[in-house]
Amino acid sequence: MCNKINFNDPLQVKKLKIGILGSQGIPNHYGGFEQCAEYLALGLSRKGHEVWVYNRHNHECSEDTWNGVNIIHCRNPDRILGAIGQFVYDYLCLKDAGKRSFDILLQLGYTSSSVWYRMWPRDCTNIVNMDGMEWKRTKYNEYVKQFLKYAEKWAVKHADLLIADSPVIKNYLENRYGKSAVFIPYGAEIFDDPDVNIIREYRLEPFGYHLLIARLVPENNIEMIIKGIIAARSAKPLVIIGNTDNRFGLALKRKYAQNDHIRFLGGIYDKHVTNDLRYYSSIYFHGHTVGGTNPSLLEAMACSSLIAAHNNAFNKTVLGDDAFYFRDTDQIANIINTVGDKSGYSQRLNNNIAKINTCYNWPNITDEYEKVFFDAIAMNKTGDAPHP
Repeated sequence: MCNKINFNDPLQVKKLKIGILGSQGIPNHYGGFEQCAEYLALGLSRKGHEVWVYNRHNHECSEDTWNGVNIIHCRNPDRILGAIGQFVYDYLCLKDAGKRSFDILLQLGYTSSSVWYRMWPRDCTNIVNMDGMEWKRTKYNEYVKQFLKYAEKWAVKHADLLIADSPVIKNYLENRYGKSAVFIPYGAEIFDDPDVNIIREYRLEPFGYHLLIARLVPENNIEMIIKGIIAARSAKPLVIIGNTDNRFGLALKRKYAQNDHIRFLGGIYDKHVTNDLRYYSSIYFHGHTVGGTNPSLLEAMACSSLIAAHNNAFNKTVLGDDAFYFRDTDQIANIINTVGDKSGYSQRLNNNIAKINTCYNWPNITDEYEKVFFDAIAMNKTGDAPHP
């Protein structure tokens, strides 16, 4: 991480035309890829690069520019076609990208874009952020999982360069396919301006509730955490932030509607509100099991949350010894009943803040992406491998 640009190299001071696709659009109103697109686009634009981001046609931002970033609006018929609509959206984005003469096309994810690899622009460098092992997600049936394995393979084979947001993903790609990947994680911003009045608007008191922020999908162990709260007979409610419009979210909301200790607040995209909720939580639960360096986990670290995370390699790579870990409901209940006030764990909180400052911060990550872009262009000209 944190390689520096060589300003004596004429290639590395060239201003690039960069396209970013694969997200729902910016500013972020959805999730990790949107957050990545937002911060990268802003950072690279401020460095003087010409940055274009693809937004779905019905995104809240309807302008053609946003804070110096160019916005391209493409139709996303997912509300009509469901999941198939995402394939159409990526097709239309790639069709447009072929006309733009980008120096770099950064694709965030591959699940619905690698099938169109024959359309990837040939006159630019194609870089793919490989996300997590999508075929492991429990929400998919066996047919979809098999397709996702092919999609992963197509992306690896046809990309000029691969980005892995976790060392676990990097090692997997290199061991599975024998192709180098560059590790660049996501980032977060230190939150040090809490406002207790914000959480009180939600009828919450400081450190009087536990918190979970996630997409409501099975592999994030939402129900395991809910059952752990119930089993612990905790006096503190579990506050859940995440869009409940999908089938799984609606089912959970109906199932626990009568339990006063389980509170669904829906999707909240105001960063100051979510950061205050993180800061004033008693324990922040992170149940993600599939993926790499998860943005919501980094944001919890940056908000000095006391974290209990699912015990897996992805989470442990980021948190190390600075979190509690669980694999089942009983372990969650035990954490709730044995962990005291978070002020007693100041060293863990400080260690996590230090990780944000030294590694998981957007200025460093933007520098690293810029360095990788220049390296990838040079690699295409010389045929050399990228720097790991």
